[in-house]
Amino acid sequence: MDLLRFVTAGSVDDGKSTLIGRLLYDTKQVFEDTIVSLRRASEAQGLGEINLALLTDGLRAEREQGITIDVAYRYFATPRRKFIIADSPGHVQYTRNMVTGASNAELALILVDARKGVVEQTRRHSALTALLGIRNVVVCVNKMDLVDSSEARFRKVEGQFRQLADHLGVEHVTVIPMSAVSGENIVHAATTMPWYEGPALLEFLETVEVDDPAQHGALRFPVQYVVRPHTTTHHDYRGYAGTVASGSVHAGQEVLVLPLGVRTRVAGIDRYRESPGCAQAGDAVSIRLEDELDVGRGNMITDAGAPPAVTNRFTADLCWMSDTSKLLPRQQFWIKHTTRRVRCVVESLDDRLNVPDFARETAPAAFELNEIGRVTVRTLEPVFVDPYATSRDTGSFILIDVATRRTVAAGMMREALGEPATA
Repeated sequence: MDLLRFVTAGSVDDGKSTLIGRLLYDTKQVFEDTIVSLRRASEAQGLGEINLALLTDGLRAEREQGITIDVAYRYFATPRRKFIIADSPGHVQYTRNMVTGASNAELALILVDARKGVVEQTRRHSALTALLGIRNVVVCVNKMDLVDSSEARFRKVEGQFRQLADHLGVEHVTVIPMSAVSGENIVHAATTMPWYEGPALLEFLETVEVDDPAQHGALRFPVQYVVRPHTTTHHDYRGYAGTVASGSVHAGQEVLVLPLGVRTRVAGIDRYRESPGCAQAGDAVSIRLEDELDVGRGNMITDAGAPPAVTNRFTADLCWMSDTSKLLPRQQFWIKHTTRRVRCVVESLDDRLNVPDFARETAPAAFELNEIGRVTVRTLEPVFVDPYATSRDTGSFILIDVATRRTVAAGMMREALGEPATA
């Protein structure tokens, strides 16, 4: 079975946690002792039935306030597919957590309250979904039971979102009417909405085809660790361990090692007691090279015919995540990109995205918490830049505060600037 990772998003009280709870409950993924615990917690809240949102809202503050704060990960499987769910917060204060949850997702469920339609936080999460390269979006028009299962209301909300998706360039949008509380169109088809002829949510998730661009890209292998066993049987072994970020690699393939700029060939590929001879995106392996080179953590083994840009300067889309400071031009940070960490300067804030109308304000004075915009970054050492649209692994980075060592921003690379850098 293949694996599908998806993230839930939407505004506060749109029913994200309830939807995920209903999905797990109706697919028989909840143990009996957990159900007993949920029933007790629901009774303590004065509810007459189980509050399925408690399956994902595990923090005390979440249960007291009835909102999601942290990203909750849940795992389940059906006979047709395995799933990893990232239930992300809806409150604007925790937008940064939504970025974390969506960073590895292949599909997004964006919930919309049928009574309210598309609101500002829906627009914000949709913009982030587009920036994070998620090409498949399911719009869950929830709480249809509160609008008498009205087709007219559903079509109006559907039109609002499709207009938004066209503006953002989201490629594949599916809109499903549902009620998370009653379970209509979650696992089983709705009986109160005969006008809807599409699939229920689970059926769609089981059958949707999600293409992974990393499988078709050029080889990118960030070196994480140099393997030197120092044993009598492998005294001369030297392998470079890591995970294939994109493309594939096989024995005998010509590769380019960056930032050395040296071409060599792959002597062999190892993976715990076996030598498979080849590996593809997502595989954790150790690569042996024919030549003895000074290769270490932070270096990258790439396709000799299609290497990334090696540069000290690039543009990127950035989401500012710090609630204790603002991003100002000329600030210095550590940039963590794949396995490489170097010092950098945010040269300029080129523009800032205004979420309500998606206008871009040029040359803003600062970025505050959860604000999104475009920046120009200069690094003190060369980095290996792929556009985020081409490779999510090698096109993404985080910024780390030099003084506090806290992660303060997440970025998506757009393009290299200036002349190619030298090592």
